Amino acid sequence: MNAESPNILPDRPVIRQLDEAAVNRIAAGEVVERPASAVKELVENALDAGARRIEVSYADGGKTLIRVADDGCGMSAGDLPLALARHATSKIDGSDLLNIRTFGFRGEALPSLGAVGRLRITSRAAGEAAAEIAVSGGRVDPVRPAALSKGTVVELRDLFFATPARLKFLRSDRAEAQAIRDVVQRLAMAEPFVGFTLRDVSGGGEGRVILRADPEQGDLFDALSHRLGTLIGREFAENALPIDAEREGIRLTGFAALPTYSRGAAVEQFLFVNSRPVRDKLLIGALRAAYMDVLSRDRHPAAVLNLICDPERVDVNVHPAKAEVRFREPGVARGLIVSALRHALAEAGHRASSTVAAATLGALRREPQGAAPRIYQMDRPSQTTLHHVRDWQAPLARDFAEASARFDPAPMPEVTDRGQEQNPLGAARAQVHENYIIAQTETGIVIVDQHAAHERLVYERLKRQRDANGVAAQALLIPEIVELSDADAGLLLDHAAPLSALGLTVEPFGGGAVAVRETPALLGEVNVTALIRDILDELHDLGSSQKLQSRIDAVLSRMACHGSVRSGRRMRPEEMNALLREMEATPLSGQCNHGRPTYVELKLSDIERLFGRT
Repeated sequence: MNAESPNILPDRPVIRQLDEAAVNRIAAGEVVERPASAVKELVENALDAGARRIEVSYADGGKTLIRVADDGCGMSAGDLPLALARHATSKIDGSDLLNIRTFGFRGEALPSLGAVGRLRITSRAAGEAAAEIAVSGGRVDPVRPAALSKGTVVELRDLFFATPARLKFLRSDRAEAQAIRDVVQRLAMAEPFVGFTLRDVSGGGEGRVILRADPEQGDLFDALSHRLGTLIGREFAENALPIDAEREGIRLTGFAALPTYSRGAAVEQFLFVNSRPVRDKLLIGALRAAYMDVLSRDRHPAAVLNLICDPERVDVNVHPAKAEVRFREPGVARGLIVSALRHALAEAGHRASSTVAAATLGALRREPQGAAPRIYQMDRPSQTTLHHVRDWQAPLARDFAEASARFDPAPMPEVTDRGQEQNPLGAARAQVHENYIIAQTETGIVIVDQHAAHERLVYERLKRQRDANGVAAQALLIPEIVELSDADAGLLLDHAAPLSALGLTVEPFGGGAVAVRETPALLGEVNVTALIRDILDELHDLGSSQKLQSRIDAVLSRMACHGSVRSGRRMRPEEMNALLREMEATPLSGQCNHGRPTYVELKLSDIERLFGRT
């Protein structure tokens, strides 16, 4: 215990000025963490130069080669040496660090890359000859003439050769290549009207194309939808809802997936601020809060969202890598995300993702063994013939008094186009195993889980009653005193008003202590100290807390579960149809309280493929 600290030097330290090479290497440690960081900086420079097509090539996960070619405005021979100087940039003039409208502005990327690798820049501005400049480990060579038709080509070789210790912290080539792909993918989402190509040239030659996204046409939402279909997959584009909302000068655009299209991890959450890819706790927490009521805790929503606001209302100069931002009005930004997403999900009504039907068909389809299965083609009879044949073949209800299915032998009514739009879940035809309702639509069939569907309907009804009448509070006979630090007490009291609206009344009690005088009556007997500390944990982590709201919703969910139609109960045809009609009129009825689908829709064409009729 008496040993001296290793940070205490025996002699007085001497203050000395670091040379330019050391300064650049230190800056590189902040800006360039791995090959993907270098790709991000170079591609952002290309976008700031007005490029319409960008090609990125890498070898060995970016460790031995990174090349970024663009068709932007280019640089003149006189600009090249200045581009390699620290804090030299064309993006800002230094007079206003809040009004930043470009990706880059710090002027650190190129000199940092040149300090730790072998960097070569070839560029040509309009009306001037092409030129190139090279820098290796901080040593800059003179500018030379070069051959280039347009734009800029930046080539970085042997990253971190000047700081070999950094190489030990890099991951495998495959992992680094995946990180590069993720960076290019995010920037391609941010700029759908710009073409991107990503190549792996590890084996030499042209290499192989890893990602290709051609420039999109049309309006923003059409272009973004096509771009997301290319980058993420058509399933996301087909099951995502367009988002376009504005509040107090902040606009939110993008796409958010249906709750039934959820993921086991947050791998399809792409957030942008003024088209800048960010990883911000505030935005992630708002996205989680918007889906809180329709997803279980182990599922994650999928979304691509872009917050657009005046640059002076958001600070992007928080971190050298520019991956974090700070909002001047964080509550407005968070409230916009939560309200816009919840409104879009409610507008979707009973809609469920198409992946549910695809998964069902996949489970039903028999895997071929050996030779390809034979395909039988038959002429499809008319709808009238189908109705007559079905009515003639339908058994009497008394013959199935003990059966596990109930049939409604009434003929299918003629459904007009307008009627189909009003009743998209069709008409009930049977109840199978006293739990699943089979409904017939114009284009197929719908299978409904009666308990899960009715549970969601009852839950939404209870929430409407709660919102109309408020959350009843239960006064404590003796207020509960919770000892906290001064900072925690202040943070909790700052959120006292929204907590009081949910039935939790908190008052200061002197020092760092708070007095809890009322708790939500729905929760019954509650561990007040544990609840307060859980709320504080969320406030520290996300800047807001949904803990109390989620616990109240959990109670309402349990009440809805016990008050809904039970599995095993036989339902009359009019009850089944009433359930279908209420589902069509109730928001979020496509999934139960835990995020599972309440129904599966199978198209007739898909069913016919199961039987080899197409």
